Amino acid sequence: MVTPEQVREALREVYDPEIPVNVVDLGLIYEVKIEGGKVEVDMTMTARGCPMHAYIAEQTRKRLLEIEGVEEAEVKIVWEPPWNPTMISEEARKRLGLG
Repeated sequence: MVTPEQVREALREVYDPEIPVNVVDLGLIYEVKIEGGKVEVDMTMTARGCPMHAYIAEQTRKRLLEIEGVEEAEVKIVWEPPWNPTMISEEARKRLGLG
């Protein structure tokens, strides 16, 4: 069975094309739900008007389907709580020169 940790690790390969940090370390992944072979991810974007949101969501869905044991994947874009820069991981903050 797939674990939330496996999902998050796989999603570290998905990047926002405008920021050189993966979606997990950016703090965009809010929730991972797993039921058998189905994985559902709630994620957000750095801004509501993000022109890349459809692309990032589709890349996330495709990467989920590459995980062994995942038969179905759904990515839901949510806006609550609103994303803010404090959600970026410490490691990513250093890479971006933010801390």
